[in-house]
Amino acid sequence: MKALISATALLLASASLFAQQSATARRMAQQGLVDILSVDSTIQVSLMYSRADNFTGKVLYTDLREAYLHPKAASALAKAQQRLKAERPDLSLKIYDATRPMSVQQKMWNTVAGTKKSIYVSNPRNGGGMHNYGLAVDITLCDTATGDTLDMGTKVDFLGPYAHIDNEAGLVSQHIISPKAKKNRELLRKVMTEAGFKPLKTEWWHFNLVSRAEAKAHYKAIP
Repeated sequence: MKALISATALLLASASLFAQQSATARRMAQQGLVDILSVDSTIQVSLMYSRADNFTGKVLYTDLREAYLHPKAASALAKAQQRLKAERPDLSLKIYDATRPMSVQQKMWNTVAGTKKSIYVSNPRNGGGMHNYGLAVDITLCDTATGDTLDMGTKVDFLGPYAHIDNEAGLVSQHIISPKAKKNRELLRKVMTEAGFKPLKTEWWHFNLVSRAEAKAHYKAIP
């Protein structure tokens, strides 16, 4: 009888949680994606496209506040958080974007199409990017206690060469980013790559779990 009551309570709790989720969150969950906080509740989340202070200047996630990922990516991210905590218990990963519906990707593309910044945004017509498959994260480091982000040289979502990772020593020598910012970027890359993610050359904050070819061959994009 106790087991039956416990199971019933769990079902009711799950139903209540489902009802509290936004329509976008429910749609992602129905497609097999997972809320990263259900895998590791210590990771911090602050979705930048739920605010207007991003490169588009618009709110793109009108009802989404949670970071959803493919289960494989969520597991790898939890591993990265564990590695970070082992090295720096005072720090945490903070997610600025995770799974991105293709409909939102189209809005981003419309903003940069025909401009020099188009190289930074995947064209939905070509299958989009890893965010659209739940296999990429935009992420930074923050202070665990305060949530304040560390100096990374540029803000997340900065579309330009100062965010590139292939000449950070040069950026330091030109006094464009600080030595501390360079070290922070390196620490972020270290824990993320050790967990299986691959960095993107043009965005210090962006990490993919698999290649574009692998995603298109074996995973489904989120509409």
